[in-house]
Amino acid sequence: MILIVGLGNPGLKYEKTRHNVGFMVVDNLLKKLTQVKDSVWEENKKFNALTARVGEDLILAKPLSFMNASGDPVAKLMKFYKVEPWGLYIIHDDVDLPLGKIKITVDRGSAGHKGVESIIKALGNQNFVRLRVGIGKDRRVATDRFVLMPFLFLEKGKLHQAIKKATEAMEMILKEGVEKAATRYNQ
Repeated sequence: MILIVGLGNPGLKYEKTRHNVGFMVVDNLLKKLTQVKDSVWEENKKFNALTARVGEDLILAKPLSFMNASGDPVAKLMKFYKVEPWGLYIIHDDVDLPLGKIKITVDRGSAGHKGVESIIKALGNQNFVRLRVGIGKDRRVATDRFVLMPFLFLEKGKLHQAIKKATEAMEMILKEGVEKAATRYNQ
């Protein structure tokens, strides 16, 4: 079983913020994998997450907890669906990467990302794949405020390219493996 989790914050207030790029990527991935234009997400209160099943062995999820508490829903989903750590893929924003750049990492620490930190703590390990999507950084704004800001109009083109690139990378991971995808996209 494979579990792909996009990280973000629930609610309209946060929908278009930088911290929600993980949600944006899994939304796009779901549309590509299912060829369905309308959302097929189902709210699952047991996991405190929106989930979508694609085929027999793929679950996509968006935790409905806030970013800093992402670990609990992820741990519950993994336990229920009997997902091994190597079957977990986390897609999230990264202020250390420029807007539009993506990076695939495996078995790495949180690098200060509170959502990833929460997952590592809940699982007791960091042995999972992360697809980091660059959102850039404005050094004049505190990071905790910056990630909750919407993308600027001038950034929309790069944002759409980043979502497209991250979606393609995740599809390549599923078809050809993490190593090939990392070689292609970690440039």
